[in-house]
Amino acid sequence: MAMIAMGSALGTGLFLGSGEAIGIAGPAVIVSFAIGSLIAATIALAMGEMASRHPVRGGFGTLAAHYLSPFWGYLSRWLYWIVTVCVTGAEVVACAAYLGYWVPGVPLWAGILLFAAVIIGINLSSVGSFGIVEFVLSSVKVIAVVVFILVGALLVLTGLPGTPAAGFTHLTADGGFAPMGWSAVWVALSVVMFSFGGIELLSITAAEAKDPARSIRTAARTTVVRLAIFYVACITIVLCLVPWRTAATTGEDLATSPFVMVFDQLGVPGAAHLTNAVVLIAALSAANANLYAGSRIMHSLASDGLAPQPMALTTLRGVPLVGIAISSLGLLLAATLAFSGVGGVFGYMMSLVVFSVLTVWALILITFIAYRRRGTEGATFRMPGGVITAGVGLLGLAAIFGTIFVRPSMMIAAAVGIPAIAVATLLYVLVVRHRIDPADIEAAFAEADGMR
Repeated sequence: MAMIAMGSALGTGLFLGSGEAIGIAGPAVIVSFAIGSLIAATIALAMGEMASRHPVRGGFGTLAAHYLSPFWGYLSRWLYWIVTVCVTGAEVVACAAYLGYWVPGVPLWAGILLFAAVIIGINLSSVGSFGIVEFVLSSVKVIAVVVFILVGALLVLTGLPGTPAAGFTHLTADGGFAPMGWSAVWVALSVVMFSFGGIELLSITAAEAKDPARSIRTAARTTVVRLAIFYVACITIVLCLVPWRTAATTGEDLATSPFVMVFDQLGVPGAAHLTNAVVLIAALSAANANLYAGSRIMHSLASDGLAPQPMALTTLRGVPLVGIAISSLGLLLAATLAFSGVGGVFGYMMSLVVFSVLTVWALILITFIAYRRRGTEGATFRMPGGVITAGVGLLGLAAIFGTIFVRPSMMIAAAVGIPAIAVATLLYVLVVRHRIDPADIEAAFAEADGMR
């Protein structure tokens, strides 16, 4: 379960999006990643505690329906579907950008269509085939990150034959550690939090775990710790080896990532090409996983009467064909924006993801507070600090929401996200609420208690 969450989270946010974050805050982006990991920890631990007590189908959406109201359960699941759709599109944009490192003449939109065809083909195969492919892709990128940290640490601390140790001089050599001011650490969080998207999968997978109480306890405690080490260590190494202004890229406008730049700058033969292949695999894996997640969420929404019934249709192999088609909208949107020549496609889609996932995470923490007020009997572990920790997490999320007023891409994301919430609310009032049977929610909780 921890590998599933890390496999989803270790993607474009680290390998490509980190360049934009570096451009905003300079070396001080390391602090942004550290703060982001702490905020993400509150969400993972809150979900872990609730899921260990209630390993329900539908994860955090069903928990919100039970402890808050059916409306909040409905809204959180729909918002998360938007997240998966946009992440799928953003990751495929990154794949196309990485392809441009080798073949600069290929238009971005052509690369998007190529990789879109690949992941749609994988998702249309049997679930077993999907699992094998995703396991291999996730394993490659997790191993690659570990190797990058080990090799990078040697380059920074001791050097290699013919390559002196880089040391830490780059962290303060150009304008100091915080050249853009400490307020930039806050602004960079609006980019950094994209990197932690995927931790909520711990809640979604709880219902399918063999021993949910033990599995959730272990996965929740280890996932964010590992992600924090990966992200903070990787970004620190990049900034020690490459001047921060060089590493500061703006999405797909440069067909390289800070990680590729590390080896290009050092002149390690063939290493940059290998690294580019790894980060391409990482983005492809994340796109693949999010298309899968989006199609399954759409299928579950339709099965529960919260989406049009045709979305629940599956093939003879159990593949939600209509759900995959609808969840591929992010791919179509990315290709359309790229073909039209709109700049910053990746940045805009990433901002919309951040806006939506922040809303989902806020609902998770609010659900946790309501859960704690009703008692915690039966939970296999408790989040340290309980309601106070959840409150601190909510304050952190509120601060990140505040970047809407200073980042143009976040303003655009809010301009899309807020009307989307309004439309979803109107549909709920007019159509959906009449289809919800509270007895179904209670039946799901009774089944989960039996599993536990």
